[in-house]
Amino acid sequence: MSDMNSARGMSGSAESSLPLPLGEGRVEGGGGGRGGHAEPSVSERRTEAEPAQVARHRRALERGSSTTPRLSVVIPTYKRPELLRRCLDAVLAQQLPPESFEVIVVDDGHDDCTQAAVEALAAAHPAGPALRYLRPAHGRGPAIARNCGWRAGFGALVVFTDDDTIPAPGWLANGERAMAEGGLSGLCGRVQVPCADPRRRPTDHERMTRGLESAEFVTANAFVRRNALVRIGGFDERFQRAWREDSDLQFRLMDECGPVGRCEEAVVQHPVRPERWGVCLRQQRNAYFDALLYKKHPQQYRQRIRRVPPWNYYLIVALALATPLLLLAGQASAAITAALLAGAFVLHLAVQRLRHTALTPEHIGEMLLTSALIPFLSVYWRLRGAIHFRAAFL
Repeated sequence: MSDMNSARGMSGSAESSLPLPLGEGRVEGGGGGRGGHAEPSVSERRTEAEPAQVARHRRALERGSSTTPRLSVVIPTYKRPELLRRCLDAVLAQQLPPESFEVIVVDDGHDDCTQAAVEALAAAHPAGPALRYLRPAHGRGPAIARNCGWRAGFGALVVFTDDDTIPAPGWLANGERAMAEGGLSGLCGRVQVPCADPRRRPTDHERMTRGLESAEFVTANAFVRRNALVRIGGFDERFQRAWREDSDLQFRLMDECGPVGRCEEAVVQHPVRPERWGVCLRQQRNAYFDALLYKKHPQQYRQRIRRVPPWNYYLIVALALATPLLLLAGQASAAITAALLAGAFVLHLAVQRLRHTALTPEHIGEMLLTSALIPFLSVYWRLRGAIHFRAAFL
């Protein structure tokens, strides 16, 4: 899931760090967000399979033709060919001339069904924009996939979205216009999470997904100048899950390349995907990468992501651990008090999560059980991340 608490910054850095206008020269920069990485040559950007549209655009670039695409749309995917096909149908229907943009699908799952779906769409749209299929040579994760995609592209403006989005017809045109007018290093468009049934209250998972609508910067809908990506080295590939890698990108763009803006007219829809019971438990692993983001950007993390640590989680864990220790020490009354307090804090957490969500028996049961487990999982992953990344993080 994309980062729901990402941040958007409008304040720029020094004038010398402002990005070049669209279409102008590219800056040599880092790789993987941490080191140097030169721009790949045209030949290095070829894919495993090169459909007719790709060959046409590559030859145009080699000749210096004006038909070289202005935008490179990068879509990472992982074994979701049906969702990807839905997304690609919307991208291929954009209100821009087909020669003005290219579409690069990066298959992080190395899935033959996904490759077949992309190749079938490319064959069905021979006069459309170049549709390319890539597989990262090494590693896994959305940061690696997006780096693989934008480095293989030709456009001066790189556009990121996810395989489970549905871009509006004017998405690219509106985002490109805002980038041309704003003097920005990047921007985030608007993410709409459609309501499946407005008559019922959402589940906790649906409510969390709706958080994308108020997020300041998410790679489900982001426009970034290529020269800015080269300058900062793209995404930091230490972020191995779809979590906080977009906030890190935004903060580095703000610090090193110039303002990051917003375009409400560049719209993508992000329908809620069905999930198995207890998805919130699996998502606690994301906290591991909060430690990395905090280590890199401590001030911005506290200002834009989370102002204080989740002290209630630490308190629940401390009380739960104290209960058996107090019993062993012969302090039965104190142990009962600690257990009751831990239970009260867990109940309070469950009530908070149910305040604006579904009140069906199944959902109430899930919230009660998962609220008892979330503090332990969250604290475990937060502390594990702090140790691994050597960050003073709670």
